[in-house]
Amino acid sequence: MPAKLQSAHSTKAGVWALLHIIEGEVLYQLEPPRQGERRARAGEKIVIEDGVPHHVAFTEPGRFYVEFYRKPDNGGA
Repeated sequence: MPAKLQSAHSTKAGVWALLHIIEGEVLYQLEPPRQGERRARAGEKIVIEDGVPHHVAFTEPGRFYVEFYRKPDNGGA
């Protein structure tokens, strides 16, 4: 797992993601001032909200991938 993912980071405003766990187990933790964590195993997904600082770590060795999405632009509406 890249070191950057193991330390505090976030997506850009308007960009959210799905963390897909293929093998093993991942721990997803929010950074202060937010609180919360989620463990996910193979076959599970975690929604990563836009702009929310967090970090991830393997609690069991494995593999995952991240799928990014951009919120639709309402054209100033």
